[in-house]
Amino acid sequence: QVQLVESGGGLVQPGGSLRLSCVASGSPSDYEHIGWFRQAPGKEREGVSCISRRDGRTYYVDSVKGRFTISRDNFKNTVYLQMNNLAPEDRALYYCATDCELVDVGFVGSWGRGTQVTVSS
Repeated sequence: QVQLVESGGGLVQPGGSLRLSCVASGSPSDYEHIGWFRQAPGKEREGVSCISRRDGRTYYVDSVKGRFTISRDNFKNTVYLQMNNLAPEDRALYYCATDCELVDVGFVGSWGRGTQVTVSS
């Protein structure tokens, strides 16, 4: 089992930026893909972005394309989500997750506990 610990959430004004981090512990060979889901109040959890640790291929949900950037540091077992031009609709609890390549919560191997992102003026 992989343990995931997120950090970097907070309160930001519309148009602002945040950088989320997720440190993974356990066996890196247990997963190839790692990324981020989010869940807003009253809504289903949705896949935001995913990256392959092997070749760096990425996925983004349409609503964040051009604003969010996912990256990874395999030596540090860390994945990042740089979020720019944040909007109120980005407000959610952001979860780090392994096995995200199908962008389906049912296929996720491990979850972090989440970090809250609030966008408000």
